[in-house]
Amino acid sequence: MEKKLKPIAHPLHGELIIPGDKSISHRAIILGSIAEGRTKINNFLSGEDCLRTIDIFRSFGVQIEQNDTDVVIQSQGVTAFTEPKEPLYFGNSGTTARLMIGLLAGLPFHTVVYGDPHLTERPMDRVVLPLKEMGANIDGRKNGTLLPIAIRGKQLRGINYTLPVKSAQVKSALLLAGLFAETTTQITEQALTRDHTENMLRAYGVPFEQDGLTMKMNKQSSFHAVNLTIPGDISSAAFFLTAGAIVPGSKLTLKQVGLNPTRTGIIEVLQKMGASIVCSNERTEHGEKLGDITITYQTLKATEIAGDLIPKMIDEIPVAALIATQAEGSTVIKDAKELRVKETDRIKAVVEVLKTLGANVEEREDGMVIHGKTDLTGGNLKSYSDHRMAMMGVIASFITKEEVVIDDISPISISYPDFFKHIEQIS
Repeated sequence: MEKKLKPIAHPLHGELIIPGDKSISHRAIILGSIAEGRTKINNFLSGEDCLRTIDIFRSFGVQIEQNDTDVVIQSQGVTAFTEPKEPLYFGNSGTTARLMIGLLAGLPFHTVVYGDPHLTERPMDRVVLPLKEMGANIDGRKNGTLLPIAIRGKQLRGINYTLPVKSAQVKSALLLAGLFAETTTQITEQALTRDHTENMLRAYGVPFEQDGLTMKMNKQSSFHAVNLTIPGDISSAAFFLTAGAIVPGSKLTLKQVGLNPTRTGIIEVLQKMGASIVCSNERTEHGEKLGDITITYQTLKATEIAGDLIPKMIDEIPVAALIATQAEGSTVIKDAKELRVKETDRIKAVVEVLKTLGANVEEREDGMVIHGKTDLTGGNLKSYSDHRMAMMGVIASFITKEEVVIDDISPISISYPDFFKHIEQIS
């Protein structure tokens, strides 16, 4: 669905309640379905990706009722799961695919999983190879490293594994598999990645050991349901933080946003660039820190985005690049090669979109260099069937000189169904 957008010629003001975190919503459905008893989830993200995760567990026989952002799960645990009658569809969700492959490898039935054309080309070897070391029976395209994949669940054995990539999805998949492994599973990561799975396991009372970057998990025969409240998604908030940072005279407050330290890279980068950001009403619920974020427009300077910052903002790098076009000097983004295997090659996509808008950008193998400050012109943009690229284009249109036309905004419903409604509230 094409969308034509005219520049916004005035400052943005107001408050928004940010929708529930996508990563945490996925995990809440997974853990709530494994647990025995009644789990109530508040502020669930009713985006396409998360709704597919609900559908998957319904196909296992789990009772799940959803009323907008409220979800109730009634489960007797994995021992009551039934083998699905049809292949499981993951849509465009890499989180669903990788976490579910880890879970399905240890469940005692046969499943076939597949996704849309974009997910079908995303690498699953980073999950499949260590699972095969645990004894998993997985097959499919390229020896089971690309979807569609067939999984013959079986008793797994533990593994002592150091992650070769900085990936919370891989870590989470192995932790889920470790729940059903007969011996200890030990996982060590190169750098701290988002730890929502670990926080949720603790919330459910699942014991595991953690020492720095190393986690140890033993088999868990069962655990019991709890009630959860999902914080607002900082990856969704990032689009409005960007708007507040680049539209002169703006002041925005984003309410109840997750402030997990493994996810706040975009805030750190904005602060490095000289942005005025204040976090207030901070608290912790179920191991997740959250609060309100207020951003007030201020002139920005270039910075470097690299190293341990990257896993803390991997999904926010597209909007960070947009912000950099409005900062004085040259911003360098590096160590972000992981972006090449997202919903699309986001390095290439970001560079092409920003160049179309008139920005001065150089593509690098693991990132890009953005030379600012640059007046953005407008033009015809591709979304690449990527929700974050589509939303970045929308925010960019706020400050362009001419109209922006985005070829397809439908992917936005994957993570932010109320995106345009929220834009109307502040403009």
